[in-house]
Amino acid sequence: MKIGIIGAGNIGGNLTRRLTQLGHEVTVANSRGPESLSDLIAETGAKAGTAATAAEGADLVVVTIPEKNIPNLPKDFLAGAKPGVVVIDTGNYYAQRRDGLIAEIEASATESRWVSNQIGYPVVKAFNGIYSVNIIEKAKPKGDPDRMALPVAGDEPAAKKVVMELIEELGFDAVDAGTIDESWRQQPGTPVYGLVGDAAAVKTALAAASPVRLPEWRA
Repeated sequence: MKIGIIGAGNIGGNLTRRLTQLGHEVTVANSRGPESLSDLIAETGAKAGTAATAAEGADLVVVTIPEKNIPNLPKDFLAGAKPGVVVIDTGNYYAQRRDGLIAEIEASATESRWVSNQIGYPVVKAFNGIYSVNIIEKAKPKGDPDRMALPVAGDEPAAKKVVMELIEELGFDAVDAGTIDESWRQQPGTPVYGLVGDAAAVKTALAAASPVRLPEWRA
């Protein structure tokens, strides 16, 4: 696939490494500009670009930037993507340590619903609760007893299927976590957030989640 990655931090960087290893055509962008990505580009063979050029012609776009920076994305950054482009949101709302108050999220919106509303496009929530190092170190072949599972939430079955298949290709089992409005089950502070476990453990953790955001995860 042709994949754009917007954000070159820990998650974006390691997804770039793994996806290029798997043969995908990856263009990565960050807020500091393409010239700041020279080391990652030299290491992986990915291309560097802006948010708009990363999305140009893309089958799939990964948005992996701080919540506070989502409103700063160009309003038309997805305009050049392929029709029906799949957009993954990996983000989390860290009000106290990074993002400050986002009123809509505090009021009740799931983080990914808010992201979807901000960019004007449906998203699939995935990779938000995995430690970035585990993208590299925990990938296992299908059937391995130590293979990790990751939750995936989204409203559109076709888009969710693409993301779940990509997760499987990366070396993890994918677990359907419901719709975007149910994605509170995988937000920070829930049992599945940061969990290293198999599909059964992920399903149990999702079922045990509470929709009440804990004080330490509020502004």
